[in-house]
Amino acid sequence: MSYIKGNYKTTIYACFTGYIVQAVVNNFVPLLFIKFQTDYNIPLNEITLLVTFNFGIQLIVDLLSAGFVDKAGYRVSLVLAHIFAASGLFLLTVLPDIMPSAFAGILVSVAFYAAGGGLLEVLVSPVLESCPTDNKEKAMSLLHSFYCWGHVAVVLLSTVFFRFAGIGSWKVLTYLWILIPVFNMFVFMKTPIAPLIEEGEESMKITELFKEKIFWLLLVMMVCAGASEQAVSQWASFFAEKGLGTGKTIGDLAGPMAFAALMGSARAFYGKYGDKINLDKFMAGSSLLCIVSYLIISLAPSPVLSLAGCAVCGLSVGIMWPGSFSKASAALRRGGTAMFALLALGGDLGCSGGPTLVGMVSDSLNNNLKAGILAAVVFPVLLLTSLVISRRQKQG
Repeated sequence: MSYIKGNYKTTIYACFTGYIVQAVVNNFVPLLFIKFQTDYNIPLNEITLLVTFNFGIQLIVDLLSAGFVDKAGYRVSLVLAHIFAASGLFLLTVLPDIMPSAFAGILVSVAFYAAGGGLLEVLVSPVLESCPTDNKEKAMSLLHSFYCWGHVAVVLLSTVFFRFAGIGSWKVLTYLWILIPVFNMFVFMKTPIAPLIEEGEESMKITELFKEKIFWLLLVMMVCAGASEQAVSQWASFFAEKGLGTGKTIGDLAGPMAFAALMGSARAFYGKYGDKINLDKFMAGSSLLCIVSYLIISLAPSPVLSLAGCAVCGLSVGIMWPGSFSKASAALRRGGTAMFALLALGGDLGCSGGPTLVGMVSDSLNNNLKAGILAAVVFPVLLLTSLVISRRQKQG
């Protein structure tokens, strides 16, 4: 962290923790899908809706925040994001048991923590981008690696907890996860936050962004980045346990945790060596590897190979999201809150659309998750195509 200037270390550490909070709200509940299915008699199509609803709410928050954040200020918005995240997790332990419909109770809880996750997606990247650092791309990739380390922690610690305390004690674990957003909320109340746009400059309005061809290309990249990542990530635990016949512990460790660990490794690698690597080439190579991993997951005859494909997919998608953000920051320097909000909206649209496509195709083919994941290969293909077009525009 030697490239941080001034007294912004606490701010950057709080940003890192903010992405850990987002990892908790996005990845803890999928570990409970089969528990919910069993205890509350929730069918697969409604389980799919939980994923769609989570990222759908985040998408709406992304859209609304483009105007809200600049008026309320980043500090107030960040505190609200953590309050929503903590509240949603708490409500998850209460509402399903007291509402007439357990599924409706889970949906309300998801709405709260998804609002927090959506705000964090819009806020954390520009706050880190505004901090004085020597290499923005490296800092951005390192920041996004903390989402992955949070994902690893969620899966590993939850798996260990369930192993010793039993899946029936999931509410106790939920209360422990709540401590992270509560703690980080207090940090953001005090830590310095630098202005996103330099003095004397004005950030671009949404109408200005819409006139830029490169913005639309970047938006497509963000949609594909979110979809490529979450189409496998959100279903990895379910896929390993049900589709491949592994137990809960092995399924979570070999599926979502291996995925997250390799995704974090790719981001940390670029965070360390990014100044020596061509971002476009790195993203193109990652997109090709992602296509290969999808084919392995869906077509390999061996369950072990399919699980290995899940892990390789994590490695391949690592640079997609932070790389798209970095490309946007470099191409549209006055993009401001509106740009980050719309890119986050695109990313969350992909995060919702990817797993939803997998779930819908799987459901229509008698719960065949392999077929669902094969259908989602369209997303890394589109991302690679967008990168090629972007490169040609730059050369032209």
